[in-house]
Amino acid sequence: MVPAVVFLTFILMLSIFLGFELINKVPATLHTPLMSGANAISGITVVGAISLAGTGHGDAAQWFGFFAVTLATINVVGGYLVTDRMLAMFKKKGS
Repeated sequence: MVPAVVFLTFILMLSIFLGFELINKVPATLHTPLMSGANAISGITVVGAISLAGTGHGDAAQWFGFFAVTLATINVVGGYLVTDRMLAMFKKKGS
């Protein structure tokens, strides 16, 4: 039987490789809709992290939950800023 750490490391490496390959193959016109979808997924991550932080199952869970909320919030805010900047590129200069 394969240890759980080896299996999870394999899954992590596979997801990194697939994510890198998928992002490189996406045309520039599709980046904005994909970024919006990624922001929605990150919003779900924030909700999950908040629920983890509020479980009260110990100090470690609360600290990891707080850390997860912080990182996910930074990801969401940054994603929306990038999306807004990309959408601004498509606006006409006079408007």
